[in-house]
Amino acid sequence: MGFLSVLSYAHQLVATRVQPGDTAIDATVGTGADTLFLAKAAGKRGRVYGFDIQQEALHCARRRLEENASPSLAEVSLQLQSHEQMREAVPDMLHGKVAAVMFNLGYLPSEGADPTVITHTDSTLVALDAALQLLRPRGILTAVLYPGHAGGSEEAEAVLQWASALPVSSGQSIIYRQLQRAASPYVVAVEKK
Repeated sequence: MGFLSVLSYAHQLVATRVQPGDTAIDATVGTGADTLFLAKAAGKRGRVYGFDIQQEALHCARRRLEENASPSLAEVSLQLQSHEQMREAVPDMLHGKVAAVMFNLGYLPSEGADPTVITHTDSTLVALDAALQLLRPRGILTAVLYPGHAGGSEEAEAVLQWASALPVSSGQSIIYRQLQRAASPYVVAVEKK
């Protein structure tokens, strides 16, 4: 048995924090895999907010949710807006009460999608700060980073520096990474104090 993939590892970390009835956020909807995962974890009394700047991503997520429709899924609200706007988009009453925020950075890995539309360091750093404010104590933030594409290594390094610089009083940070391949994806996770 080998190590978990970075996506499986991120899911494993989040699964221990999200309980039925919780609120969770998919900061970068993409194909909707994390959105569906969070909807299952939060359950029918829960709520999931998903953010993406591409309409195609929201279509992919809606399709995935419809294909896996179940009364046990959380209510999902998909927003056509940048993850840097999540703090304003999530109702004030939920600030400081979110169980998990998942980021899967890079570009939309969908056939026909424009690979030049990527997440950008500036907006990602704003979104990470917003996510930390939205999380409840012991809530978790995961960021899957892809240094292997144009712009990806700079963004990944900035996220790594952001997580490393967090005061221990705010949260604790970990990294899950294959060390022999510099361009392989990896996960940075933060547990809020």
